[in-house]
Amino acid sequence: MNVNAENLRLILGVKLKQLRTERDMSLSELAARSNLSVSYLSEIEKGKKYPTPDKILRLAQAIGISFDELVSVQVSESLDSLSTFLKSPLIQEFPFELFGIQPRDLVGLITESPQEAGAFIQTLLEIGQSYDMSVEQFLFAALRSYQKMHANYFDDLEQAAEEFARSHRWDIEQPLDAQRLHTVLTEEYGYEIGEIPLDEFPALKKFRSISTKGKSPKLFLNGKLLPSQKAFLLAREIGFRVLGLTEHPITSTWLTVRSFAEVLNNYKASYFAGALFINRSVLRKEFELFFKRTTWNGNAFLGIMRRFSATPEMFLYRLSQLLPKFFGMQEMFYLRFNNEIGSNEYTLTKELNMSRVVVPHAIGLNEHYCRRWLSIKLLQKLAAMPRRSMREATIADAQRSHFLDGDAEFFVMSIARPLALTEETNSSISLGFLVNDHFKNTVRFWNDPAIPIVEVNETCERCSLLKSICKERAVAPTIYRKQLVQQEREQALRRFLERVG
Repeated sequence: MNVNAENLRLILGVKLKQLRTERDMSLSELAARSNLSVSYLSEIEKGKKYPTPDKILRLAQAIGISFDELVSVQVSESLDSLSTFLKSPLIQEFPFELFGIQPRDLVGLITESPQEAGAFIQTLLEIGQSYDMSVEQFLFAALRSYQKMHANYFDDLEQAAEEFARSHRWDIEQPLDAQRLHTVLTEEYGYEIGEIPLDEFPALKKFRSISTKGKSPKLFLNGKLLPSQKAFLLAREIGFRVLGLTEHPITSTWLTVRSFAEVLNNYKASYFAGALFINRSVLRKEFELFFKRTTWNGNAFLGIMRRFSATPEMFLYRLSQLLPKFFGMQEMFYLRFNNEIGSNEYTLTKELNMSRVVVPHAIGLNEHYCRRWLSIKLLQKLAAMPRRSMREATIADAQRSHFLDGDAEFFVMSIARPLALTEETNSSISLGFLVNDHFKNTVRFWNDPAIPIVEVNETCERCSLLKSICKERAVAPTIYRKQLVQQEREQALRRFLERVG
């Protein structure tokens, strides 16, 4: 049974407190019987200390059980859920330290009553199973929370990228030179760089890159990638080296998630690459001018993206890092949808919500995302193009999306294009900013009359708009109807109680 030292302390502490409480024994009484101090016993019960064998023996004798019974990781039925929780991959991998807490702090909040704690934790586990939440989903959710804590902006990574560019005398005003990146990896870090042999290994066609470690590290790129995507992967690999991140995934495009360190390091290296591609000062100047326009211009928007030779995903994700920081537009969201051509299914593949409004999210939803979302509209528009034209197309648009339930309006900018590695699949990326007084004072084209104002919701199942109003509705509002029935019952019950009371 794999139990780390931290969890051994936690389990012993909880067991000790439960056994003492069952015997109506105070800490002072246990201290007197075991000849240990009250403060030391308190540290044990909180999971902060693990006593030496002789002290464990004294505790066992004071309580009236055997040494083996006290140190065993086997627990009573009431604490079984707690033990399972502590030994679960979630707790083993969850990065509590990023949030300034330790697992013992979490347990300490609920172990004042161990039986109730066990029931509570069992409920958490059952919720996770019911929504089919994997450890990977929890770890990526932890990363998103970490990003939100820092407003998705990390000055140390920005500085590292700028220092690297400066030390190599690269002009930050110019697009990133892929050949220079290639030279850095081969000459400074001893890399061997090649292509993934897809003819021999067709099952690897969806991996963007594969890397190996050792004295002679190797990096294999997917030959079907766009030049800008290959350059980004080279820059990301440099990021791992410059930042000293030794633990990182073998493949770009996740196969399995082995630890949170991999998730976090991959994010940091990718952030570094984005900062190399799109310098923060240069982008800030571009958008100071762009936001002074009185009308929205999609071509000008794409023009800024092309100046940096960036993909739509690179560009909009970089905006999600820099616009909140430099323009004060903190309430924002980032969404990426994929759609297989000919299909009416739209898959949310990436999201970061830094607003207080509920927007589409990927966990626990088996519903139909609102077809009025600009991301989905652009995917539909792209799919309607002739195949030959579609392969070369990159389209951009804007929309003011008014949330029916949240009573908030977001200015949304979206870009859609075909995917390079997944045939017959298009992708769209959206960036939305809350339309408040600050946004209106910052972005002059916010009320451009050419930009449509559209009422949106999270999913069709939760939306109150009638089919006669919403022509885009995909399915009936089943969840909304259930909510109405529930409200009607609550109101009727309240009126009845008022009458008879």
